[in-house]
Amino acid sequence: MTHRTSRRARVLAGALGAGLLIPCVAAATPAAAAPAAPQVTCTSNQAGLATKLQRDITAALRNRTGTIAVGLYDRSTNTTCTLRGSTAFDSASVVKVTVLATLLWDAKKHNRYLTQRESDLSKAMITKSDNNATSTLWRQLGLTKIKGFLAAAGMTQTKPGADGYWGLTQITVRDEQKLLKLITAKNTVLSDNSRAYILKLMGQVISSQRWGTPAGAPSTVSVHVKNGWLPRATHGWRVHSIGTFKGAGHDYMISVLTHGNPDMTYGVNTIQGVAKAIHKDLVPVTSTASAQRYVPTSEPKEAFVPVPTRG
Repeated sequence: MTHRTSRRARVLAGALGAGLLIPCVAAATPAAAAPAAPQVTCTSNQAGLATKLQRDITAALRNRTGTIAVGLYDRSTNTTCTLRGSTAFDSASVVKVTVLATLLWDAKKHNRYLTQRESDLSKAMITKSDNNATSTLWRQLGLTKIKGFLAAAGMTQTKPGADGYWGLTQITVRDEQKLLKLITAKNTVLSDNSRAYILKLMGQVISSQRWGTPAGAPSTVSVHVKNGWLPRATHGWRVHSIGTFKGAGHDYMISVLTHGNPDMTYGVNTIQGVAKAIHKDLVPVTSTASAQRYVPTSEPKEAFVPVPTRG
Protein backbone atom coordinates (compact mmCIF):
# COMPACT_ATOMS: atom_id res chain seq x y z
CA MET A 1 0.00 0.00 0.00
CA THR A 2 1.44 3.43 -0.90
CA HIS A 3 1.80 6.28 1.62
CA ARG A 4 -0.81 8.31 -0.35
CA THR A 5 -3.36 5.47 -0.29
CA SER A 6 -2.72 4.82 3.41
CA ARG A 7 -3.29 8.47 4.30
CA ARG A 8 -6.54 8.54 2.28
CA ALA A 9 -7.80 5.45 4.10
CA ARG A 10 -7.06 7.07 7.51
CA VAL A 11 -8.96 10.23 6.46
CA LEU A 12 -11.96 8.19 5.27
CA ALA A 13 -12.01 6.17 8.48
CA GLY A 14 -11.95 9.32 10.56
CA ALA A 15 -14.74 10.87 8.58
CA LEU A 16 -16.95 7.84 8.97
CA GLY A 17 -16.20 7.77 12.71
CA ALA A 18 -17.31 11.38 12.92
CA GLY A 19 -20.60 10.57 11.22
CA LEU A 20 -19.80 12.45 7.99
CA LEU A 21 -21.31 11.28 4.68
CA ILE A 22 -18.73 10.87 1.95
CA PRO A 23 -19.99 10.55 -1.65
CA CYS A 24 -18.64 7.40 -3.24
CA VAL A 25 -17.96 7.63 -6.96
CA ALA A 26 -17.67 3.86 -7.22
CA ALA A 27 -21.32 3.29 -6.21
CA ALA A 28 -23.26 1.08 -8.63
CA THR A 29 -25.62 2.84 -11.02
CA PRO A 30 -29.23 1.74 -10.39
CA ALA A 31 -30.43 -0.82 -12.94
CA ALA A 32 -32.69 0.57 -15.64
CA ALA A 33 -36.34 -0.26 -15.04
CA ALA A 34 -37.79 -2.93 -17.31
CA PRO A 35 -39.92 -1.44 -20.10
CA ALA A 36 -43.60 -1.42 -19.26
CA ALA A 37 -45.74 -4.01 -21.03
CA PRO A 38 -47.84 -2.60 -23.89
CA GLN A 39 -51.22 -1.35 -22.76
CA VAL A 40 -54.59 -1.77 -24.43
CA THR A 41 -55.67 1.54 -25.98
CA CYS A 42 -59.33 2.21 -26.80
CA THR A 43 -61.27 5.07 -28.35
CA SER A 44 -65.02 5.39 -28.88
CA ASN A 45 -67.75 7.84 -29.83
CA GLN A 46 -69.93 6.32 -27.11
CA ALA A 47 -69.39 7.95 -23.75
CA GLY A 48 -67.63 5.70 -21.23
CA LEU A 49 -67.28 2.73 -23.57
CA ALA A 50 -63.55 3.11 -24.29
CA THR A 51 -62.72 3.31 -20.59
CA LYS A 52 -64.85 0.27 -19.82
CA LEU A 53 -63.33 -1.82 -22.62
CA GLN A 54 -59.79 -0.85 -21.71
CA ARG A 55 -60.40 -1.78 -18.08
CA ASP A 56 -62.12 -5.10 -18.82
CA ILE A 57 -59.73 -6.30 -21.55
CA THR A 58 -56.80 -5.46 -19.28
CA ALA A 59 -58.45 -7.43 -16.46
CA ALA A 60 -58.99 -10.42 -18.77
CA LEU A 61 -55.29 -10.40 -19.67
CA ARG A 62 -54.03 -10.01 -16.12
CA ASN A 63 -51.72 -12.88 -15.14
CA ARG A 64 -51.92 -14.47 -18.61
CA THR A 65 -48.52 -15.53 -19.94
CA GLY A 66 -47.32 -15.38 -23.54
CA THR A 67 -47.55 -12.63 -26.14
CA ILE A 68 -51.10 -11.47 -26.84
CA ALA A 69 -52.29 -9.05 -29.52
CA VAL A 70 -55.85 -7.71 -29.65
CA GLY A 71 -57.85 -5.75 -32.19
CA LEU A 72 -61.46 -4.55 -31.93
CA TYR A 73 -63.46 -2.30 -34.23
CA ASP A 74 -67.18 -1.51 -33.96
CA ARG A 75 -68.59 0.56 -36.82
CA SER A 76 -71.77 1.44 -34.96
CA THR A 77 -70.02 3.34 -32.17
CA ASN A 78 -66.71 4.01 -33.98
CA THR A 79 -64.97 2.07 -31.23
CA THR A 80 -61.42 0.80 -31.61
CA CYS A 81 -59.18 -1.13 -29.21
CA THR A 82 -55.62 -2.18 -29.97
CA LEU A 83 -52.85 -4.10 -28.23
CA ARG A 84 -49.62 -5.00 -30.05
CA GLY A 85 -51.24 -4.20 -33.39
CA SER A 86 -48.05 -4.62 -35.41
CA THR A 87 -46.54 -7.66 -33.66
CA ALA A 88 -46.02 -10.52 -36.13
CA PHE A 89 -47.30 -14.06 -35.55
CA ASP A 90 -47.23 -17.30 -37.56
CA SER A 91 -50.70 -17.41 -39.06
CA ALA A 92 -51.60 -21.10 -38.73
CA SER A 93 -55.09 -21.65 -40.22
CA VAL A 94 -56.23 -18.03 -39.83
CA VAL A 95 -54.56 -17.33 -43.21
CA LYS A 96 -57.23 -19.42 -44.92
CA VAL A 97 -59.55 -16.41 -44.97
CA THR A 98 -56.86 -14.48 -46.85
CA VAL A 99 -56.50 -17.37 -49.31
CA LEU A 100 -60.24 -17.31 -50.02
CA ALA A 101 -60.28 -13.53 -50.34
CA THR A 102 -57.38 -13.72 -52.82
CA LEU A 103 -59.20 -16.35 -54.88
CA LEU A 104 -62.34 -14.18 -55.07
CA TRP A 105 -60.34 -11.01 -55.76
CA ASP A 106 -58.56 -12.72 -58.65
CA ALA A 107 -61.82 -14.12 -60.04
CA LYS A 108 -63.32 -10.62 -59.95
CA LYS A 109 -60.34 -9.26 -61.90
CA HIS A 110 -61.00 -11.85 -64.62
CA ASN A 111 -64.76 -11.28 -64.51
CA ARG A 112 -65.57 -14.90 -63.73
CA TYR A 113 -67.34 -17.00 -61.11
CA LEU A 114 -65.61 -19.68 -59.06
CA THR A 115 -65.67 -23.14 -60.61
CA GLN A 116 -67.43 -25.95 -58.78
CA ARG A 117 -64.02 -27.36 -57.85
CA GLU A 118 -62.93 -24.01 -56.39
CA SER A 119 -66.20 -23.69 -54.47
CA ASP A 120 -65.79 -27.18 -53.00
CA LEU A 121 -62.19 -26.48 -52.00
CA SER A 122 -63.15 -23.12 -50.48
CA LYS A 123 -65.95 -24.61 -48.40
CA ALA A 124 -63.70 -27.37 -47.06
CA MET A 125 -60.92 -24.87 -46.33
CA ILE A 126 -63.07 -22.51 -44.25
CA THR A 127 -65.79 -24.65 -42.67
CA LYS A 128 -63.57 -27.65 -41.79
CA SER A 129 -60.14 -25.98 -41.98
CA ASP A 130 -59.06 -28.56 -44.55
CA ASN A 131 -55.31 -28.30 -45.14
CA ASN A 132 -55.19 -30.18 -48.44
CA ALA A 133 -57.81 -27.85 -49.92
CA THR A 134 -55.79 -24.87 -48.72
CA SER A 135 -52.54 -26.19 -50.20
CA THR A 136 -54.29 -26.80 -53.53
CA LEU A 137 -55.64 -23.24 -53.70
CA TRP A 138 -52.34 -21.76 -52.46
CA ARG A 139 -50.46 -23.49 -55.31
CA GLN A 140 -53.10 -22.48 -57.83
CA LEU A 141 -52.90 -18.83 -56.86
CA GLY A 142 -49.13 -18.57 -56.44
CA LEU A 143 -47.24 -15.92 -54.52
CA THR A 144 -47.67 -13.25 -57.19
CA LYS A 145 -51.47 -13.22 -56.88
CA ILE A 146 -51.39 -13.56 -53.10
CA LYS A 147 -49.03 -10.59 -52.82
CA GLY A 148 -51.22 -8.73 -55.31
CA PHE A 149 -54.26 -9.14 -53.09
CA LEU A 150 -52.32 -8.12 -49.97
CA ALA A 151 -51.21 -4.94 -51.75
CA ALA A 152 -54.75 -4.17 -52.93
CA ALA A 153 -56.07 -4.74 -49.39
CA GLY A 154 -53.39 -2.56 -47.82
CA MET A 155 -52.20 -5.53 -45.74
CA THR A 156 -48.58 -4.40 -45.89
CA GLN A 157 -47.51 -6.19 -42.69
CA THR A 158 -48.55 -9.66 -43.94
CA LYS A 159 -45.74 -11.78 -45.41
CA PRO A 160 -46.74 -15.01 -47.22
CA GLY A 161 -45.07 -18.18 -45.98
CA ALA A 162 -42.17 -19.43 -48.13
CA ASP A 163 -41.80 -22.81 -49.82
CA GLY A 164 -45.52 -23.55 -49.71
CA TYR A 165 -45.74 -23.28 -45.91
CA TRP A 166 -48.79 -21.05 -45.90
CA GLY A 167 -49.29 -21.65 -42.16
CA LEU A 168 -46.09 -19.71 -41.49
CA THR A 169 -47.41 -16.58 -43.19
CA GLN A 170 -46.60 -13.64 -40.91
CA ILE A 171 -49.74 -11.79 -39.83
CA THR A 172 -50.55 -8.91 -37.50
CA VAL A 173 -53.71 -7.75 -35.74
CA ARG A 174 -53.62 -4.55 -37.78
CA ASP A 175 -53.78 -6.45 -41.07
CA GLU A 176 -56.33 -9.00 -39.87
CA GLN A 177 -58.61 -6.13 -38.85
CA LYS A 178 -58.13 -4.60 -42.31
CA LEU A 179 -59.18 -7.91 -43.86
CA LEU A 180 -62.28 -8.18 -41.66
CA LYS A 181 -63.24 -4.59 -42.51
CA LEU A 182 -63.04 -5.46 -46.22
CA ILE A 183 -65.22 -8.52 -45.72
CA THR A 184 -67.89 -6.63 -43.80
CA ALA A 185 -68.37 -3.37 -45.76
CA LYS A 186 -68.66 -2.30 -49.37
CA ASN A 187 -65.29 -1.64 -51.03
CA THR A 188 -63.51 -1.77 -54.39
CA VAL A 189 -61.31 -4.78 -53.57
CA LEU A 190 -63.98 -7.45 -52.99
CA SER A 191 -67.39 -7.54 -54.66
CA ASP A 192 -70.55 -7.65 -52.57
CA ASN A 193 -71.10 -11.27 -53.65
CA SER A 194 -67.55 -12.18 -52.64
CA ARG A 195 -67.98 -10.60 -49.21
CA ALA A 196 -71.28 -12.38 -48.68
CA TYR A 197 -69.71 -15.69 -49.70
CA ILE A 198 -66.81 -15.35 -47.24
CA LEU A 199 -69.18 -14.45 -44.40
CA LYS A 200 -71.47 -17.34 -45.31
CA LEU A 201 -68.64 -19.87 -45.02
CA MET A 202 -67.27 -18.29 -41.81
CA GLY A 203 -70.80 -18.64 -40.42
CA GLN A 204 -70.85 -22.35 -41.28
CA VAL A 205 -67.66 -23.39 -39.47
CA ILE A 206 -68.17 -26.77 -37.79
CA SER A 207 -69.05 -26.65 -34.09
CA SER A 208 -65.72 -28.06 -32.83
CA GLN A 209 -63.94 -25.10 -34.46
CA ARG A 210 -66.32 -22.36 -33.27
CA TRP A 211 -64.25 -21.41 -30.23
CA GLY A 212 -62.30 -18.22 -29.55
CA THR A 213 -63.71 -14.80 -30.43
CA PRO A 214 -67.38 -15.95 -30.47
CA ALA A 215 -67.20 -16.77 -26.74
CA GLY A 216 -69.83 -14.73 -24.92
CA ALA A 217 -71.47 -13.28 -28.02
CA PRO A 218 -75.17 -12.71 -27.32
CA SER A 219 -77.78 -14.69 -29.22
CA THR A 220 -78.92 -11.46 -30.91
CA VAL A 221 -75.62 -11.24 -32.80
CA SER A 222 -74.58 -13.28 -35.86
CA VAL A 223 -71.20 -15.03 -35.59
CA HIS A 224 -68.56 -15.55 -38.31
CA VAL A 225 -65.23 -17.04 -37.24
CA LYS A 226 -61.93 -18.57 -38.35
CA ASN A 227 -59.35 -19.93 -35.94
CA GLY A 228 -55.93 -21.49 -36.01
CA TRP A 229 -53.31 -23.10 -33.82
CA LEU A 230 -49.78 -24.34 -34.25
CA PRO A 231 -47.20 -25.72 -31.78
CA ARG A 232 -43.50 -25.22 -32.54
CA ALA A 233 -40.20 -25.33 -30.65
CA THR A 234 -39.99 -21.52 -30.67
CA HIS A 235 -42.80 -19.45 -29.10
CA GLY A 236 -44.67 -22.59 -27.97
CA TRP A 237 -48.30 -22.78 -29.07
CA ARG A 238 -49.65 -20.15 -31.45
CA VAL A 239 -53.42 -19.87 -30.90
CA HIS A 240 -55.46 -17.33 -32.90
CA SER A 241 -59.08 -16.36 -33.54
CA ILE A 242 -60.66 -13.77 -35.83
CA GLY A 243 -64.39 -13.09 -36.01
CA THR A 244 -67.05 -10.68 -37.22
CA PHE A 245 -70.30 -10.02 -35.38
CA LYS A 246 -73.44 -8.14 -36.38
CA GLY A 247 -76.72 -7.47 -34.62
CA ALA A 248 -78.27 -5.72 -31.62
CA GLY A 249 -77.30 -2.39 -33.16
CA HIS A 250 -73.63 -3.28 -33.55
CA ASP A 251 -71.30 -4.28 -36.40
CA TYR A 252 -67.94 -5.30 -34.99
CA MET A 253 -64.88 -7.46 -35.54
CA ILE A 254 -62.35 -8.97 -33.16
CA SER A 255 -58.86 -10.36 -33.79
CA VAL A 256 -56.85 -12.02 -31.02
CA LEU A 257 -53.43 -13.47 -31.87
CA THR A 258 -51.24 -15.23 -29.31
CA HIS A 259 -48.02 -17.20 -28.99
CA GLY A 260 -45.87 -18.39 -26.12
CA ASN A 261 -48.77 -20.44 -24.74
CA PRO A 262 -47.77 -23.55 -22.74
CA ASP A 263 -50.50 -25.57 -24.45
CA MET A 264 -53.49 -25.18 -26.77
CA THR A 265 -56.13 -24.97 -24.04
CA TYR A 266 -54.30 -22.14 -22.32
CA GLY A 267 -54.29 -20.07 -25.50
CA VAL A 268 -57.97 -20.77 -26.18
CA ASN A 269 -58.88 -19.68 -22.66
CA THR A 270 -56.88 -16.46 -23.02
CA ILE A 271 -58.69 -15.55 -26.26
CA GLN A 272 -62.10 -16.41 -24.86
CA GLY A 273 -61.51 -14.33 -21.75
CA VAL A 274 -60.84 -11.29 -23.94
CA ALA A 275 -63.82 -12.06 -26.19
CA LYS A 276 -66.25 -12.39 -23.28
CA ALA A 277 -65.18 -9.00 -21.93
CA ILE A 278 -65.65 -7.32 -25.32
CA HIS A 279 -69.08 -8.83 -26.06
CA LYS A 280 -70.32 -8.00 -22.56
CA ASP A 281 -69.27 -4.35 -22.85
CA LEU A 282 -70.48 -3.80 -26.43
CA VAL A 283 -73.78 -5.67 -26.11
CA PRO A 284 -74.72 -5.76 -22.42
CA VAL A 285 -77.61 -7.91 -21.30
CA THR A 286 -80.70 -5.71 -20.98
CA SER A 287 -83.39 -8.35 -20.74
CA THR A 288 -83.87 -12.10 -20.45
CA ALA A 289 -84.46 -12.20 -24.21
CA SER A 290 -80.82 -11.26 -24.88
CA ALA A 291 -79.33 -13.00 -21.87
CA GLN A 292 -78.31 -16.13 -23.75
CA ARG A 293 -74.59 -16.02 -24.51
CA TYR A 294 -72.66 -18.17 -26.94
CA VAL A 295 -70.76 -20.95 -25.17
CA PRO A 296 -68.05 -22.52 -27.37
CA THR A 297 -67.27 -26.21 -27.37
CA SER A 298 -65.43 -27.56 -24.34
CA GLU A 299 -63.28 -29.64 -26.73
CA PRO A 300 -61.96 -27.16 -29.28
CA LYS A 301 -60.45 -28.62 -32.43
CA GLU A 302 -58.41 -27.21 -35.30
CA ALA A 303 -56.23 -28.48 -38.12
CA PHE A 304 -52.48 -28.87 -37.56
CA VAL A 305 -50.99 -27.01 -40.49
CA PRO A 306 -47.95 -28.40 -42.35
CA VAL A 307 -44.65 -26.83 -41.22
CA PRO A 308 -40.93 -27.69 -41.51
CA THR A 309 -39.70 -30.25 -38.99
CA ARG A 310 -37.52 -27.71 -37.18
CA GLY A 311 -38.21 -24.30 -35.74
